[in-house]
Amino acid sequence: MSCRGQGRGASRRTVFGWCLASASMTNVDVLVVGGGPGGSAAAYWLARAGRSVLLVEKKEYPREKTCGDGLTPRSVYQLLEMGFDFDVPELHRVRGLRAYSSELMVELDWPDHPIYPKWGAVIRRADLDLQVAGLAEKQGAIVRAHTTASPILDNGRISGVELVSDGETEIVHPKVVVVADGSLSRFGRALGTVRDRELPYALAARAYFSSPMSTDGYMESQLDLRDEAGVSIAGYGWVFPLGDGAINVGVGAMSTFHRWKEINTNDLMTAMVRSAPEHWAMSEDTRLSQNRGGKLPMSLSVGPKFGPNWVLIGDAAGAVNPFNGEGIDYAYETGRMAATHIDAALKADDLSLLGRYRDELDATYDLYFRVSRAFVRLIGRPGAMRLLTTTGLRSKTLMEWTLRVMANLMRPEDKGIGERTYDMIERIVRIGPNP
Repeated sequence: MSCRGQGRGASRRTVFGWCLASASMTNVDVLVVGGGPGGSAAAYWLARAGRSVLLVEKKEYPREKTCGDGLTPRSVYQLLEMGFDFDVPELHRVRGLRAYSSELMVELDWPDHPIYPKWGAVIRRADLDLQVAGLAEKQGAIVRAHTTASPILDNGRISGVELVSDGETEIVHPKVVVVADGSLSRFGRALGTVRDRELPYALAARAYFSSPMSTDGYMESQLDLRDEAGVSIAGYGWVFPLGDGAINVGVGAMSTFHRWKEINTNDLMTAMVRSAPEHWAMSEDTRLSQNRGGKLPMSLSVGPKFGPNWVLIGDAAGAVNPFNGEGIDYAYETGRMAATHIDAALKADDLSLLGRYRDELDATYDLYFRVSRAFVRLIGRPGAMRLLTTTGLRSKTLMEWTLRVMANLMRPEDKGIGERTYDMIERIVRIGPNP
């Protein structure tokens, strides 16, 4: 919000209460648009590298987001790298995943990995995003909330960005812009970014409920998602314990489902609540919030990933895992990748080097997302999904391997597993059961 009683061009209050001269940010090195996981990570790593960074967020912190609030070991690793305080009372640690399909159930601890920790966590995005933005500010980034951003374009290049806050307008001229304003990405669309409609996406919804099991040590996944009529849906359900008396309950339905246009996520949420395992003691009487929903582009389906002086990260780039709908870890990772390549391009005074960010995205994720896309094509056939889940849940060894693949926790010695998994899924897609 603005520092009250001061005119245009004077100082502005940052999210955490510091007042600095806004004029000093007019020619900032990097403007980050969006203060979620990806934007805050990019701001953190750029500021840590010594760059002048302005991060703008259109809402006030803390703010709610449509999210499962779950942190896999990949997310935890990135937060550890940024010095996040995991002892905050808002965070609840979890040791693994409990998966259900019909009457079958298996509990799996997070697998051992040479890089990622053997634990995950659950924390509301309202709390998480506020704290990570604070980490970016401690590194020297200026974080400004309740500020909207619109690009001023010159032949595809961003020549300036119009910022509006509390009715005041100013123009800043960053050398590079990081586009991190989420799955709808109004800023990205103004640059001409589009979603590849051949690639999958999901509709998701979530709500909070009270539960006596809110301190449970496992995230829970429903692999056989059904509607109120009992018909299997291509997608997933989840129950994530928050440790404070509440649980995050949600559903995600995939666009590869053959009856996709008939899906109503509110109806799926009703069915999920009614069919949830009894230990959660979940009902409409224990509901704490209304459903919140949205569309999730997946598999890095939005592009181009960079332009003459801008890059696209996180949900704005469609950096969401089709296997499980997880996007927080990929937001942190793509934000950090982008920061590395932006810093290198600025050091070399050569913004064409931003193209190396796209190259690293391809090298890091291309095969994995190719496998996941084949998988979601497969589960678009409910018969195939039932076969996979009922077979898989009877074998703990197979499910441990499946968890490692779906959570993208494969070890370096598993590097050949991606090609083998892709070939296997492709064969199943060709010969598997029809809807």
